[in-house]
Amino acid sequence: MGIAYIKVALVYFVIGVGLGVYMSMAHDYTLTGVHVHINLLGWASFALAGVIYWLFPRAGNNILSKIQFWVHTISLPVMMICLTLLLKGNDQVEVLMGVGSTLVVVSVIIFAVNVFLNVGTKAGRR
Repeated sequence: MGIAYIKVALVYFVIGVGLGVYMSMAHDYTLTGVHVHINLLGWASFALAGVIYWLFPRAGNNILSKIQFWVHTISLPVMMICLTLLLKGNDQVEVLMGVGSTLVVVSVIIFAVNVFLNVGTKAGRR
């Protein structure tokens, strides 16, 4: 699973940098919050999870890593689209934003549980 995380993280890296370049060129920083979240939760956090899961196969090759991957992969775009709409003035997506945000938090908790259970134990070492 580690490599899948890293590849998805790279997609977010391209999107985050692209959004940053667009904002600079347009001199419009309305979407700074989206840019920051994409780079932190999409690129940095997902890449780090991928590296951890590659280094510790016991953590990367279990049901928790698969659940985390799909919860995060589905909920982060929902959260980012809703945040974009909210920052552009569309308050009708607040509930969906809350759902996406909550699911991102759930994926982070799943990651933390997986790491505590499977990284650093004798069986979890590479």
